[in-house]
Amino acid sequence: MDIIVPHAAGLDVHKKTITACVRTPDGRGGRGEQVRTFQTFLDGLLDLRGWLLAEGVTQVALEATSSYWLPVWRVLEDDDVFDRLLLVNARHVKHVPGRKTDVKDATWLCQLLEVGLLTGSFVPPPHVRRLRAVTRYRTRLIQARTAEIQRVEKTLEDAVVKIGAVASKTLTKSGRAMIDARTPSALAPSPSSSPTTPTTAPRRPTTRWACTCAVPTVGNGFAPPRPTI
Repeated sequence: MDIIVPHAAGLDVHKKTITACVRTPDGRGGRGEQVRTFQTFLDGLLDLRGWLLAEGVTQVALEATSSYWLPVWRVLEDDDVFDRLLLVNARHVKHVPGRKTDVKDATWLCQLLEVGLLTGSFVPPPHVRRLRAVTRYRTRLIQARTAEIQRVEKTLEDAVVKIGAVASKTLTKSGRAMIDARTPSALAPSPSSSPTTPTTAPRRPTTRWACTCAVPTVGNGFAPPRPTI
């Protein structure tokens, strides 16, 4: 096949090492090939970048699992020194016909890149990646908060504390005050602390019965319900 990318590089990225293959014209009408291994620490990534620039590489293809490709991509995309960076899907590469079992992944990537048989995945620009990281972290925090609220509601239901039946939300200021009112004396706040006072009085008679539960004691039985609030 015709060579589309004369100076190409293929990188097989792992957790600790990167196998890099560079293929360039050898000056005799053929193709020269070099394979080197670099560490994934910052010094190793900078050495990799310098070696690719010294060899005149214009396009680079990366294959990696998990998020190991991110540090490599950030170092290589700096200053736009390469014409094109491709993050390829390992599943797509394996489906390209003609692969030999004894060929290293980096060498095979480089051979596919130089003949134009690789399609890169979408990688957003740096400012979009930073924004996506913030929004995704916010989503995870909201999910964790929701899961914790559901756990509290389940615990209260198991203790026959039916706050959810008389309040729209369990962990509002009024809901927390009702939970504090049913807390056993051993766990109650000290007199020096200032407990939260509900902003509004219960508007329905059922609130008293919703907050009535059997409080565990030190013994094997249960203490009778406390006086209703």
